[in-house]
Amino acid sequence: MVATGRKRSIAFFIAHGAGLVAVLILLYIGWVLLNWRSGVLLFLGIVLLLCVIAGVVLNTIFLVREIRRNEQHDAFINAVTHELKTPVASIRLYLETLQRREVSEAKRLEFYDIMLADSDRLLGTIEQVLRTGRMAPGNRPLNLTRFDFGELVQECLALARTRHHLAPEAVNYAETLGNGGRPMVMGDAEEIKAAVSNLVDNAVKYSGPNLKVLVQVVRSDPKHVAVRVRDQGIGIPSVELTRIFKRFYRVPGTIATRVKGTGLGLFIVRSVAKRHGGRVWAESEGSGRGSTFTMEVPTAPAERT
Repeated sequence: MVATGRKRSIAFFIAHGAGLVAVLILLYIGWVLLNWRSGVLLFLGIVLLLCVIAGVVLNTIFLVREIRRNEQHDAFINAVTHELKTPVASIRLYLETLQRREVSEAKRLEFYDIMLADSDRLLGTIEQVLRTGRMAPGNRPLNLTRFDFGELVQECLALARTRHHLAPEAVNYAETLGNGGRPMVMGDAEEIKAAVSNLVDNAVKYSGPNLKVLVQVVRSDPKHVAVRVRDQGIGIPSVELTRIFKRFYRVPGTIATRVKGTGLGLFIVRSVAKRHGGRVWAESEGSGRGSTFTMEVPTAPAERT
């Protein structure tokens, strides 16, 4: 109901703006017919008409953008509320069970594992929100260190296998580096690790039952190295391939909206790539045909001997 109301509001403002422009043009045509002999009046009338039309168009664009931005903020708040409330409720339930009932030692250990997993999920959501705030320009300088990009990606894969309880063959790793040696990067290892983890987590979450993810580290050119994450999941419509990197944005009207998330992961990936002088892009042949995300960053200059 809320989404339908917002669509009607957007349609109303667009129709209202178009109607005002049409009325202005009709009035101006009538005015020109009466004052066509006066060159000064005609010139001033054209300038005034263009200013009024520009004002109406800009006002309509602003109103439509505000409605869409509010819709994205509402979706983000709902998603974050769910992501925070669900693990807290789960932890509380298991704690109440341990408090009120006698359970076996095996069951107690199982409850502890579940609560720890829920705590990790809770901390992950909080970290996503905090990291988004730190992505603003000038908020936090990069903590530059030299590290092996391939080894960092493999650490992210090991973490994803543990977090999602994946079989080793569900996520495969490969390197294509040529003769350039190890892919060394000078950057903020914590930020890049968060970006790569977001790409891998997304591939796992949106794969559906056909979970098979390939992660490759490739040398794009002599000055850049990239991580490429390919899945065989739900895919992405071509018109959404650039929008998905916006903050709070989630592809509307698809199964993607039913997958848990805050709409911040890909925004963080893009922000991290830009802060390191790199870029990120997505490729997909359409819905149901999988997708590929590639993040490219500059390699570190050779160490002086």
